[in-house]
Amino acid sequence: MIVALLAPVASAQTIQNATLRRAQQAFDNLDYRQALTAAQASLRERLTGYERARAYELLGFTYSGMDSILKSVDAFKQVVLLEPERDYDPNRTPPKALSSFQVALTQVLVVRQLRVDSVTFIGGQGAVPIRYTVTQPARVVTRVIGGSTSLRIDSTVANGQVNLRWQARTASGDPLPAGNYTIVVDAAVGQNSFSTSQPIRVAHGIVDTVVHLTSLPGYTYLSETEVPPKSWKPMGLALVYTGAALAGTSALSSGDLGKVSLREGAVIGAGVTIAGFIMTLKKPAPQPARGNILYNQLLREQIARRNTEIAQENTRRRQQVALTIAPVARPGGAR
Repeated sequence: MIVALLAPVASAQTIQNATLRRAQQAFDNLDYRQALTAAQASLRERLTGYERARAYELLGFTYSGMDSILKSVDAFKQVVLLEPERDYDPNRTPPKALSSFQVALTQVLVVRQLRVDSVTFIGGQGAVPIRYTVTQPARVVTRVIGGSTSLRIDSTVANGQVNLRWQARTASGDPLPAGNYTIVVDAAVGQNSFSTSQPIRVAHGIVDTVVHLTSLPGYTYLSETEVPPKSWKPMGLALVYTGAALAGTSALSSGDLGKVSLREGAVIGAGVTIAGFIMTLKKPAPQPARGNILYNQLLREQIARRNTEIAQENTRRRQQVALTIAPVARPGGAR
């Protein structure tokens, strides 16, 4: 069962040391005493950092399998110091080994799981999330360094997980210049200290401006002229004038001459009536719509006022910087 736990770790890199390979083989065969002897012997030889961590890890698992919990904890302390980010899957790790590893974490000062999230925001209007875990209560100082820049982000006494929000500003309050930097977390308690880091890249961009308005949402211009409805008034006036003319002609007419005058009056009356009918059917000429004119004037004034505000906002935005901060490949923690 424990053999399967170490196999994925060892496959990450190749173990070149022959003594350490014998220790691994003995462990795989459940020969714990031979595994201890060979692993301890390998530590007296020249090993890479990876191999040294594997040797102590092998001792930690072996001692836990032999119920030597204190020695297992001591071995896992060395694993934590060599590989602060080391973790084990609770579902695949024997409870005794996992318990020893967790106790070792509380007895060694390390800063683990330093994370800097990628983020983009306008300078002065956002922050960069930074988080890490301290395994012991310690004075922790978080800084950003790069070139001639060295700024303190935070200083506190911390234990466990810490969450920070950094605005990426210089001491003068300006946005941090573009370039490559490193977030450094230093922890100290008594004579013990630990430091870890995360390289980041800061890029500058242009802040988008606001487009000027040509209309207001939900509002539209109205027609400034309107066609009045058709009126029968011309036809009515024509009939009135025709009737009056015929009545007058009839009253003054006498004899044959009166009949001729009456006939001519009828012709004229018919012409007036036809003219009145035509005027009634004719489409009225458009007239100014005063209410709509006043409404459109108010709407234009509102749009002009809003565009003035947008122009001022754009002037301010052109003086701003869009910051993009992203982590880059990070080396392992170091004591």
